[in-house]
Amino acid sequence: MKRGFITVLLTLTCSTSLAQDLLITGATLHTQSDAGIIENTDILIKDGRIAKIAPRIATNKMIKVINAAGRPVTPALFAGVTVSGLSEVEAVSEAVDSSYRELYTDLMHPEFDVRMAYNPHSSVIPITRVEGFGFTLLAARGGDKTLSGQGGMVRFDGGYKSFDGKPVIYIQTSGYSANTMGGSRVAHWMLLNQAFDEAMTDEELTLITPQGAATLKAAKDDGIFLFEADRAADIMRVVAFAAENELEAVVHGGSEAWMVAEALAAAAMPVILNPLSNLPESFESLGARLDNAAILHEAGVPVIFSSGETHNARKVRQLAGNAAANGLPHDAALAALTSTPAAVFGGEPRRIRKGALADLVIWSGDPLEVTTQAQQVILGGIPDTMISRQTLLRDRYLGAADAMPRAYTKP
Repeated sequence: MKRGFITVLLTLTCSTSLAQDLLITGATLHTQSDAGIIENTDILIKDGRIAKIAPRIATNKMIKVINAAGRPVTPALFAGVTVSGLSEVEAVSEAVDSSYRELYTDLMHPEFDVRMAYNPHSSVIPITRVEGFGFTLLAARGGDKTLSGQGGMVRFDGGYKSFDGKPVIYIQTSGYSANTMGGSRVAHWMLLNQAFDEAMTDEELTLITPQGAATLKAAKDDGIFLFEADRAADIMRVVAFAAENELEAVVHGGSEAWMVAEALAAAAMPVILNPLSNLPESFESLGARLDNAAILHEAGVPVIFSSGETHNARKVRQLAGNAAANGLPHDAALAALTSTPAAVFGGEPRRIRKGALADLVIWSGDPLEVTTQAQQVILGGIPDTMISRQTLLRDRYLGAADAMPRAYTKP
């Protein structure tokens, strides 16, 4: 049994670390760089990185060739803020590792690092990957404390340590969070201020552990603080708090961010939002509107998209399309799914240029159209099998097509 386990482990290691030379021909490249869109060109990939981009690149029998036939090629997309690899079935507690609640310490634990429990073999990951997504931001979900913990970006290449970019500290600042922290936003911010004061000075620690204080100090030097906030007033408090504590901060939620776009731009504070949020879901988002992303972009605020879902994270591409339909330029909408999240969180640049990581997708059409499909995903220069649990179930039970539409086909 031990020998079988080792064999499987070695197979997995080899499949994720060795990349055959690959040539993509006849592509329409959405480079996400100053080069813009390049039509009818080739991409040569060596050792998992882009070695050359030119109209015609010579090949040989040792190089695998994929003919894009003029179709769009983009960097692999960002799946948003998710708990992929941390949550299989949310209703089953032993399958969820993304939050902590009611710890016996009764303290805040920013040192709670969800990356420790990341499972690259989760069935959620290939389901998302085959739709054109190559990386996500692992989240420490809100528990019963304002400091939820820490996470970071991870690539969907099947590796156990495929983490990328800076550590991210998650802080809940919504009205719901305030309800669990003293019953008021005032008490919530009072306690958060005290926790930071304790961490950054030599004061006695009463709200966090020594490990938590060390985590906050390290993140202040080389990390990012992600604040969950939708209400414009809460966002302004986040802007002030980040400035007072000299933090690199990001707003997540941002339903009313358009109201304070100028302040966010002045603070160079990115916003992660769902551009389909256009109706009040609570008192936190009374000002939600469909052109939120367009207004923020026009003001100079970096915009990133996230659906707030994990098992349906692949639908975030539809969000980008809707943002483009409501005033956001097409290239900015695509950047919100590729180059912008990579730049904000300090990961590998998601741009198609020489030397870049070969995380690419060949699409059947415009990647922002819902009818478009990812025809080939390539991560680290390795073409994905394009197989997931869903495709296997489809092939097993759907049956062969006949003259009647699928709705009339009996499995």
